[in-house]
Amino acid sequence: MKKIFKILGIIFLAFIILFTVGFFIIKSSIPDINVGELDLINISDGLYTGEYSAGVVKAFVEVQVKDNRITDIIIKEHDNGLGKPAEKITEEIILHQSLNVDVISGATLSSNVIRKAVEEALNNE
Repeated sequence: MKKIFKILGIIFLAFIILFTVGFFIIKSSIPDINVGELDLINISDGLYTGEYSAGVVKAFVEVQVKDNRITDIIIKEHDNGLGKPAEKITEEIILHQSLNVDVISGATLSSNVIRKAVEEALNNE
């Protein structure tokens, strides 16, 4: 019986070590994405598309502009792993008319990729 507990303890310890190392590897591999600010004064009314990818996370968006305001952001594609909650960031962008909004906790990379895709759409108008 002691032998089983010893083996289980070693397996548990190995799992904790692998999990910790994996966490730091993933954390250190998150790219730094610089998202600029919007100048909506110079954006004509219309529907704009933009996309951005960072590793395995990718977003393709459509941004509707009317009267120098973002009226809608539609996420056409979002490859995200566990970053689906980040899609709510579009509501904040529309509310504040800015890309300078807080990222969604637990979905930082996806939040930044979506913000960058919106920036790309409006900068390539």
